[in-house]
Amino acid sequence: MLEAMLWILRTGAPWRDLPPEYGSWQTVYTRFSRWSRKDVLKRVFDKLAEERDGEGYMIDGTIVRAHQDATGAPKKRRPSDWPFSRRSIDEASRGSRRAR
Repeated sequence: MLEAMLWILRTGAPWRDLPPEYGSWQTVYTRFSRWSRKDVLKRVFDKLAEERDGEGYMIDGTIVRAHQDATGAPKKRRPSDWPFSRRSIDEASRGSRRAR
């Protein structure tokens, strides 16, 4: 059960994508939800950290993948996508100003 929870946290996958060898995703989700509310997982990880024998246990979010659009970076736009043109109406287009 704990391995299934760690798989979900490690991959960042939706609960429904839990591989069948871990059991029913509903069962794993229900147990994860209950354990989270009752701080069972915190106590487990605290106990693991307390009894370590030179080994390190770490769970962090650096391996969770986000969609490329989730970065929050501004999108690169072409000048033709801008809402207003940057040149005045009387100004010639760039193609006609090119040196020959």
